[in-house]
Amino acid sequence: MTDARPPGADEATFIAAARSGDPARFALITERHRRELLVHCYRMLANYEDAQDLTQETFLRAWHKRESFQGHATPRTWLYRIATNACLDFLDKRDNRTPVPSGLPDSELPYLQPYPDRMLPEDPQDAAVARETIELAFIVAVQHLPPRQRAVFILRDVLGWPAPKTAEALDLTVASVTSALQRARVTMRTQLPGRRLDWRSPATHELSSDERGVVQSYIDAHQRNDLDALTSLLRDDLRFAMLPDPGTVTTTAKDAVDGWISGGLFQPGHDDWRGIATTVNRMPAAALYLRTPGHPEHRLFAIALLHIVDGEIAELTGFDATGTPWLDLPPAL
Repeated sequence: MTDARPPGADEATFIAAARSGDPARFALITERHRRELLVHCYRMLANYEDAQDLTQETFLRAWHKRESFQGHATPRTWLYRIATNACLDFLDKRDNRTPVPSGLPDSELPYLQPYPDRMLPEDPQDAAVARETIELAFIVAVQHLPPRQRAVFILRDVLGWPAPKTAEALDLTVASVTSALQRARVTMRTQLPGRRLDWRSPATHELSSDERGVVQSYIDAHQRNDLDALTSLLRDDLRFAMLPDPGTVTTTAKDAVDGWISGGLFQPGHDDWRGIATTVNRMPAAALYLRTPGHPEHRLFAIALLHIVDGEIAELTGFDATGTPWLDLPPAL
């Protein structure tokens, strides 16, 4: 892979580390790219644990292929190429991870996991772009693309790579990259109606005071077991999913709350709540803690990611939070 620029100091330093034969030195110079590669693998796979594994696989492949780096590309470009192909190899072996692009609901992705904001890239520009491209709606939409189409879309429209560079990275022709990108954009417009598709222009949006207020009201309603207040926060065409349970449901606010009650929530033994307002996948989120009879503490129960529109919760995606240590939430309050 080549970049249209002469080798610079970074490339020379990287080559020296590669040729030193010192794995610790090589690891030190590649480690600075971990967070952005982790986000990249997460976009490809929609699963945080798999993204961690594939990021580590990227570094292992880079070490074994270190002699192939000649400085014709930036170290960052070279590592992205390795990471993308490592993800594609993984997806080729796990073909059941590619949902049929037929407008199926979010829960068609039982492997979807939340992404911790603390692991966003440290570079402000990279972090700003990452904000929208790790939102659940984007991640789910991307998963409806076949793997190589997905890779083309992410490299071209998210990272802003030119077609020749993308073609070389994926061992494709420029014509096939162009065709794949056109098809991917059609699918993304279907999956994300009304959303802009220029993902290279970073979003500047931060959580508003209104969004923070809705999250806190959501937590307060749980803590008071105030079902009327909880119902009033939900839009009447709420889209709700509790992963990994099957089925995204579009429901009325009242029916959603009635369903939670019939499932045992807010009933004796499941009515002592505490909560923490946070962000996950750069979205407003509420970490909910439940104290059950016989236990002195409120233990982490679930995390709810909220898409808030005009002061109401339009989409609520819940995750069982007991198996998500990477979110760094207190296990108990």
